[in-house]
Amino acid sequence: MYSDSKMAMRASVFSRRTLRHGAIVSAVGSVRIKLLLSCCVLFTLIALASRAAWFMGWKHQNSSPLHQPSLHRKGYTILINTWKRNDLLMQSISHYSSCPGLDSIHIVWSEPDPPSVSLVDYLKNVIHSRLRHGRRIELKFDINAEDSLNNRFKELTDSKTDAVFSIDDDVIFPCSSVEFAFTIWRSAPDTMVGFVPRVHWIDQSKGNADKYIYGGWWSVWWMGTYSMVLSKAAFFHRKYLSMYTYQMPASIREYVTKNRNCEDIAMSFLVANATNSPPIWVQGKIFEIGSTGISSLGGHSERRTHCVNRFVAEYGRMPLVSTSVKAVDSRSIWF
Repeated sequence: MYSDSKMAMRASVFSRRTLRHGAIVSAVGSVRIKLLLSCCVLFTLIALASRAAWFMGWKHQNSSPLHQPSLHRKGYTILINTWKRNDLLMQSISHYSSCPGLDSIHIVWSEPDPPSVSLVDYLKNVIHSRLRHGRRIELKFDINAEDSLNNRFKELTDSKTDAVFSIDDDVIFPCSSVEFAFTIWRSAPDTMVGFVPRVHWIDQSKGNADKYIYGGWWSVWWMGTYSMVLSKAAFFHRKYLSMYTYQMPASIREYVTKNRNCEDIAMSFLVANATNSPPIWVQGKIFEIGSTGISSLGGHSERRTHCVNRFVAEYGRMPLVSTSVKAVDSRSIWF
């Protein structure tokens, strides 16, 4: 009897251990099944997403020039304005030469003396050192006998691109910001797309709806609207260079030459008058490498206000259109 009882107890213990082992195996198996099902669901979603992209006609775009052999042929021309600041010019050319969408560089030169051989050779060597994957970037100095701010908008008869990126020599934007702005411009090639917004509004103190005030950056920040993007950092179609020289009222060009100011406002008026649409402000980081521009002089806003009202009188209306739209790269704010 004792032996039978002992054997029964051992059988009971073995049975409980077996049950516990089975429960553990069952739990592990359940976890493995859940992981397997999760992986299957994940792969299914990825497959469906890729099929949906194909069905909707979406195409993945790689920003590397190695995977975009046609980027050079459909890129943009940098039109850079400079004046006796070779150190800033060299910094700017050195930076922008590495931007993947760049096709050519035109330097607006209005100094009394032509560019030195050493400067030209230095810039060519800098550009050559930045080239990758068989790219070629043309460098050209547009020499002007007359010193006028209108020179920066002379027609480019030998440009191979429709897109022109107008830039001053004392500001630098990361290539990623420039490429993003170029993408925005390609979606609206008739408008101006830029990084530096400005605004105008009716001068209520005069009691006349035909008088306007020019507002700088802080006015844009306070009001949340803008009606211009300055050509110190903006994309526009090359056709506007021809229109600026041959179709815009000659009195405006004369005013710009005489007062050495407001050529950027004149270009904003020209594009707005042609499109009846606002420009597009693009978010981007700006690095100022110089501080001797005309905007640093006293009475700058008052002179700009006078320009706005003078140009309104020339056009016979206010062509500028205000907007609050801002283009932002969603990849930078996804999280």
